[in-house]
Amino acid sequence: MYAITIPEPGGPEALVWAEVPDPVPGEGEVLVEVVASAVNRADLLQRQGFYDPPPGSSPYPGLECSGRIAGLGPGVSGWAVGDEVCALLAGGGYAEKAVVPVGQLLPVPEGVDLATAAALPEVACTVWSNIFMIAHLRPGETLLVHGGASGIGTMAIQLAKAVGARVAVTAGGPEKLARCAELGADVLIDYREQDFVEELAKATDGAGADVILDIVGAKYLERNVKALAVNGRLVVIGLQGGVKGELNLGALLAKRAAVMATTLRARPADEKAAIVAAVREHVWPLIGAGTVRPVVDRTLPLDDAAEGHRALESGTHVGKVLLVAPKG
Repeated sequence: MYAITIPEPGGPEALVWAEVPDPVPGEGEVLVEVVASAVNRADLLQRQGFYDPPPGSSPYPGLECSGRIAGLGPGVSGWAVGDEVCALLAGGGYAEKAVVPVGQLLPVPEGVDLATAAALPEVACTVWSNIFMIAHLRPGETLLVHGGASGIGTMAIQLAKAVGARVAVTAGGPEKLARCAELGADVLIDYREQDFVEELAKATDGAGADVILDIVGAKYLERNVKALAVNGRLVVIGLQGGVKGELNLGALLAKRAAVMATTLRARPADEKAAIVAAVREHVWPLIGAGTVRPVVDRTLPLDDAAEGHRALESGTHVGKVLLVAPKG
């Protein structure tokens, strides 16, 4: 088969479409013939040499894919060759074939075509696990999403609105904010022109956000704590603004607030399986009903993954960038 390889870390040009050995499914795994994958920030970091795949996982980038089951490993039941699926991966989505632990498989949701389904596993699992399973967002609460126009942001807006929460977002510029509003965002903050702490205080009569989903990290840490409501929960899932920040524990104590940080890729298989099962139970029906939908900015050939990385790095996208595998 062919896959996107990274012979040497570097810029987008470091991604090389090359022939590699076919993967073989082991115990409790299935082989998927890949139709599409999607670009995630973790893929950019892996390309640059900053984020190695977990031990034992595929060396190729790609944290999600969609396709058809082409083979079953020992001990697999409930799935059949030919089933159309999408999947959460620790790596290997940028390839013509991928091996997936059976607990990380999802059926393609009703009303979504097979290629577009590749836009769903990573964002659905990230958003559901962090906002609902960890931060326990409840109806009537306020959620602040940093990067509202990102793949994660566009999913977070829709899921939070679906459960009856109020949603505030930060994004860069009026066009991105308009797209967030179309998805249901109630409070629109241009981080280039406005201070999100001040704007959120105005919008909530000084109460702040009950839950904050943050992709920035250190740069926003102090201001995120200021923006939290009493009993608020800050969940950090990205470090685009650095890894070391100063935390005022007094401010945290005064608000009886919590700061949590998580990653999805390195979680053990049983934890990923539990998240995938929760997504299938809670998120898939909303997608099937049309209440929540995948947001795709553009679709590119998988063998031109470099262009997909440039698109994400440009910061001009809204939602996901898909990579479609060549037809054999």
